[in-house]
Amino acid sequence: MFVVIFVAAHYAKSTAMFADSLDNLGDALTYGLSLMVVAGSASAKAKVALFKGSLILLAAIFVAGQIVYKLMHPGVPIFEMMGLFSVIALIANSICLALLWRHRNEDINMSSVWECSRNDIATNISVLFAAGAVWLSGSGWPDIVIALGLVILLLRSSSRVILSATRELRVTAAA
Repeated sequence: MFVVIFVAAHYAKSTAMFADSLDNLGDALTYGLSLMVVAGSASAKAKVALFKGSLILLAAIFVAGQIVYKLMHPGVPIFEMMGLFSVIALIANSICLALLWRHRNEDINMSSVWECSRNDIATNISVLFAAGAVWLSGSGWPDIVIALGLVILLLRSSSRVILSATRELRVTAAA
């Protein structure tokens, strides 16, 4: 989904979709790592969760940079592309979230994976909303405002995952 949404974001000139694509890249990397440690130690799971939180933070920083760029070089994104690809991503991410639902509280690893998937749903719905607002207003501002909201969501999620992982690492180190 990262490649598909990234290409669509570039073509549509959408910052909100760019945020979605970076979130998907982080998910792809961390899901692979999460699968590697699913039967691993609590310390290994916490380290992977810490890495996930760091990737979410990095995505937030990149999107914030993209927002600054868009403020200096304004434009109107292609709302049709935004809407179409946000619906496609929403369907794919809804399936993932449904598969993860029963595992969301198993351990730090699965909790952080579920957090990423929940963010994906919020991001997809936000991009869909931004597409509608761009269409209604004929302006690029809704895309920027939604992207800013997604930066806040990513920062909040990153802090939760990093703090949880850090606490888990302290507990495993003390044991």
